Amino acid sequence: MAGETLSRRLEARVSPMGALVVAILAVSTSAILVRWSGAPPSVAAFYRVLFTVGLLAPLAFSKHGEDLRSLGRRDALAAGVTGVALAVHFAAWFQSIEWTSVAASVTLVQSQPLFVAVGAAVYLNERLTVPKVAGLLVAVAGAVVMSAGEFLTGGLVGPRPLAGNALAILGAVMMAVYVLAGRSLRSRVALVPYVTVVYSACTVALLVILLAQGDSLVGYEPREWVLFLAMAVGPGVFGHTVINWALEHVESSVVSVSLLGEPVASTLLALVLLAEVPGTWTVAGGVVVLGGIYLTSRSRTE
Repeated sequence: MAGETLSRRLEARVSPMGALVVAILAVSTSAILVRWSGAPPSVAAFYRVLFTVGLLAPLAFSKHGEDLRSLGRRDALAAGVTGVALAVHFAAWFQSIEWTSVAASVTLVQSQPLFVAVGAAVYLNERLTVPKVAGLLVAVAGAVVMSAGEFLTGGLVGPRPLAGNALAILGAVMMAVYVLAGRSLRSRVALVPYVTVVYSACTVALLVILLAQGDSLVGYEPREWVLFLAMAVGPGVFGHTVINWALEHVESSVVSVSLLGEPVASTLLALVLLAEVPGTWTVAGGVVVLGGIYLTSRSRTE
């Protein structure tokens, strides 16, 4: 099939680990681009995904038309659920970045492997081992340290940091739903058709969210449209889409651990580009959270 031929060509020409490094760097720019944007978070999220669909659709229909036409009703429904979960993830996380520090938001939203582990144990009958439980407890302790420590010492960053931290965790839960719902579908559907259908469902869901909030679709300055496009090209195409491709060629545990590089890179970018210095408790709690995620991801290979 055309999708399989394209995938084999990519596998032959591109190093999966090299592609993963590029993807991590790309997604690390997302929080900075969102913070630079003056548009409502739901609008920025909507146009990011809409433009991503626009960039991928020509390839999907020209090279993967047969895969799209052969997509069954059950798979289409699964893709729709996956897209809605992704939409809630984006809506919650984009608002989180506006309300709390980049370091806290990105670290907490990357706690999704913890919720994947719990979800897999409940719905996929995967064993919840002692190392996984230990990792979960360590990460939860780190999240408490991040929020409670800065709250008690008055070092919180952002207009509504506690609410922002909570939204980042909600974003992590929705990303876990996205991963779990899409796991079986991705094994049957080629990459480009998969992400095109999921991103399309995500776009519709985000449109509903922003209209419900009363946000405007138009009237933004040219720099905003440039930022929306940058979100689509960088974190969208070269970030999440490449990560989805890498999952077919690299162990999922390796990908999960590699994603720990995003909070580090995003925090450094925020320090340089936004002059945003994370508080002591945020750094300390962030290290603990990353340690918990690492323990949970590492246990999957044991």
